[in-house]
Amino acid sequence: MASPSTTEAALTALREDLAGDVFTPGDSGYDEARTVFNSMIDRRPTVIAQCTDVSDVVRAVRFARDDDLPVAVRGGGHSVAGMALGDGAVVVDLRHMRAVTVDPVARTVRVAGGATMSDLDRACAPYALATTGGRASTTGVGGYLLGGGTGWLDRRFGLAVDNLEGVDLVTAEGRQVHAGPDDDPDLFWALHGGGGNFGVATAFTLALHELPEFSIALLLYLPEHGHEAARTYRDVIASGPDEAGGAVLYLTGPPAEFVPPHLVGTQLCGVLLTYTGAEADLRKLAEPLLALPHEAEVVGAMPYADVQCMLDDPPGMRNYWSAEYLTGAPDDFVDAFCGLAQTLPVPTGTMHALFPQGGAIAAGPHEYPVPYRDAPWAVHPFGLWEDPADDERCIRWVRDVRAAVQPWSTGAVYLNFIGDEGADRVVAGLGARNARLLADVKRRYDPDNVFRFNHNIRPA
Repeated sequence: MASPSTTEAALTALREDLAGDVFTPGDSGYDEARTVFNSMIDRRPTVIAQCTDVSDVVRAVRFARDDDLPVAVRGGGHSVAGMALGDGAVVVDLRHMRAVTVDPVARTVRVAGGATMSDLDRACAPYALATTGGRASTTGVGGYLLGGGTGWLDRRFGLAVDNLEGVDLVTAEGRQVHAGPDDDPDLFWALHGGGGNFGVATAFTLALHELPEFSIALLLYLPEHGHEAARTYRDVIASGPDEAGGAVLYLTGPPAEFVPPHLVGTQLCGVLLTYTGAEADLRKLAEPLLALPHEAEVVGAMPYADVQCMLDDPPGMRNYWSAEYLTGAPDDFVDAFCGLAQTLPVPTGTMHALFPQGGAIAAGPHEYPVPYRDAPWAVHPFGLWEDPADDERCIRWVRDVRAAVQPWSTGAVYLNFIGDEGADRVVAGLGARNARLLADVKRRYDPDNVFRFNHNIRPA
């Protein structure tokens, strides 16, 4: 550890050399700079370096190494575990690095490390192109992508990492490297689900797909019709094409224009059927759902980038999430899933979600460290609330959902859907063999575990 005088001199040099801003405890703007999506997270980094380009990232990482400090990487700051921050860490904040450049001829897009889903989706929309993104527009592309990446398009276009063509990375030594199929393929493989364990990803290249039309059917049912709606949605997906996706969602009725006023603040069962195609085809697919008694509907073509904003969660809320990936969704599971909604904390922003997989997810490359690929369904209890007095009941409910669906669990999990649930769950999110191989890559690129504020892989 450097002496205090050396540290102060190095910090002064960092402030002078960095094109972006540098914050330390006591600085005006420090508390704002350390605020993340989950308001339960209250951590105090030693330095927050708001980088504007790759040179800034290199400077910040070398400053951390010279002072023997760990590094946290902030993109969207959306991690439920608050992995964008670390007590006593140097935070490499990428939020000023959000450029997105589309090559419509090659059907690729280059995305800077701090870009959000909205940045990506809006840049691709004028070309009628898209790639698999998350289900909230404020999510950072980097953390989402490095963790594997599921979303409304995954049954059609695969997981986000299935579309990854290259990554620019700053290593723990402050060295710039490029990972691709022909450029360090071991590192490239590790970045397909291994998270932010290997460096600061400053840019990604992704494959794009034609998406001239996107359509949705969003229907709201009273809870007493939830069982029938969930079963019907399951059957629609099972017999439908890969173009179909969406979710079953139990939630508190939001104060939205399409929600009848008397249902705002009450529990509802929602079904979102998405379709990568024309409205007419969607309507035919949705006929069994539309035939059920429902309280509200939104059906039609809608820009994909707008759909991505539909479930955006307000910042400043308290969050606790988890997930289980399932061997199937038979009737007894659907009964259990819908029964668990009876104890859903209402009114809060908490949601009880069932997502379909299959399609291009299951057909995708199986060599990557994403062991949940073959699970046909996923349960995602998503705790979101405002009042700290609700902490206990909301966290308990999420844990109760996990426990109740264990009979159908594959044991695998998508790590971006969970917080800090221990080392065994990290292995479950990577696969045991993959975890061992990832530890070897970690030893090569980060032998001192400088990048440890993540679903951590310890160096072999």
